[in-house]
Amino acid sequence: MRGPPEESQLAEEIAAAEHTHPAGLAVHPALHLDAALVDEERLAPGIVAFAEDRLTGLERPLRDLSVSVRPPVVAGPALHPSPSSGAAIGRTVLRARLRLMAALDALLPPEMARRAEDIGVAKATMAAPRLVALAVLAGAFIALGGVFSTTALAGAGTAPWGPVRVLAGVAFSLGLVLVSVGGAELFTGNNLIVMAWANGRVGTPALLRNWAIVYVGNFAGAAATAVLVFLAGTHRAGAGAFGAAAVAVAHGKLQHDLVQAVALGILGNALVCLAVWLGYSARTTTDRVLAIVFPVSAFVAAGFEHSVANMYFVPFALCIAAFDPDFLASPDLSAMGVGLTWSGFLVRNLLPVTLGNVLGGTGLVGGVYWFVYLRERGAQSR
Repeated sequence: MRGPPEESQLAEEIAAAEHTHPAGLAVHPALHLDAALVDEERLAPGIVAFAEDRLTGLERPLRDLSVSVRPPVVAGPALHPSPSSGAAIGRTVLRARLRLMAALDALLPPEMARRAEDIGVAKATMAAPRLVALAVLAGAFIALGGVFSTTALAGAGTAPWGPVRVLAGVAFSLGLVLVSVGGAELFTGNNLIVMAWANGRVGTPALLRNWAIVYVGNFAGAAATAVLVFLAGTHRAGAGAFGAAAVAVAHGKLQHDLVQAVALGILGNALVCLAVWLGYSARTTTDRVLAIVFPVSAFVAAGFEHSVANMYFVPFALCIAAFDPDFLASPDLSAMGVGLTWSGFLVRNLLPVTLGNVLGGTGLVGGVYWFVYLRERGAQSR
């Protein structure tokens, strides 16, 4: 058996190789169908199997389906379907072809909204042990994105601010790619559960239960990763450039006043939830990755705030200040290290940024798309 073709190539093959038999049957050679030799009773099950198997989520490539309706060995004259039966089978194949082509395209916003609602229900009803494990993973994944982003910033020195920030944003998008493709539960992305809640499919206790468990799990995963990265001595990598960049990032996050922190949180999670929302349109892993990179890069490059990312950035700098104070001996780093405290982190950054994240994710993304695409459907179901 030949290796599975790319779906786009397959669609081109269907368009190029399709031909029509005198009986009116549109055939693709991959199906091995011959209207002149196969009667309707033998042919129809193969067509239906192809249509059903191939067009449900595109889980398997066409040539891996092994859908092959070959002509039977018949003694005597060949079987010829009637023009009417051939035309009926031809219409079945044509419908399968059209559904195949539609399945190769991305979902449109109304379908994305329904998908978001269904996913929200599944998240809200997930068993607690599984939810905790996936939440810890998400915190660790976002932290790994933070490690990659800090590496991009390390040693930038006098490089132009804008390009360096964009590079750091592209690197940080690794975190949400791991969450989305690898499978994990992220507090900020789960703000979109509000779409299912607004339609009455998720109750308030279930919504708050999910957010609480996932938030704590994200914190555990991100903070544990910060400790591991510190124990690995990564802050001294690049002659200390990595650690210097990490301390500078954490110091900057503690300089916002309350209103500014909330506003930055609103903007940050609006973009993160837009990345998750765009991912709901994806048919393939490539689709999902491309949908994520640009919104996430934008929020990091612009300096917006993300609570789960901060659960890594600030604790990592706090580990440096507490357990390797000699690293902060230089005047610049020493001044930054003075303001790094757990109380300052919680009060000046994490709590107001979390509030902003919830407002941005639920109000500017989840709430808006619920109003546009799901509100009437929810009203009809009540």
